[in-house]
Amino acid sequence: MSPWRMTRWERGNLPPDTDPIEPAPGPKPASIAAGRAAAAAGAPERRHEALVSVRLGPSAPGSHLVEYLRHEPCAVDAWWIAADVDAVVRLSAESMTVLHRAVADLRLRAGVEVAEANYILRALDLSAPADRHDDAPVWAVPAA
Repeated sequence: MSPWRMTRWERGNLPPDTDPIEPAPGPKPASIAAGRAAAAAGAPERRHEALVSVRLGPSAPGSHLVEYLRHEPCAVDAWWIAADVDAVVRLSAESMTVLHRAVADLRLRAGVEVAEANYILRALDLSAPADRHDDAPVWAVPAA
């Protein structure tokens, strides 16, 4: 099935009272086998994330968005905000295909008029101070 027409249980969440289907025996593709080997070795799982700015349609109640997000497996966090948009939603998925599908579903099914997705590349390290160079101007020093 096309990844653009995946249902929620095809993305990883099975419907209630359903047993997961065991994978067929035999060799796995290299990427899947490598991913499972890395997960078994304790390597952190690669997640793809997006922050989606949402503006609801004029006739869409906010409760409809909240109810949709409660059942969306990719929805991690959401905030009502005071800005040009009504809410910001954080989505997380194991693949970019699933993440794109979750953003498209948000646009199509949650009563959203505008959904602007900002995909997260990597976190900024705010714990370590930046290196200070001796030739740096005086105004370019840390605030602390």
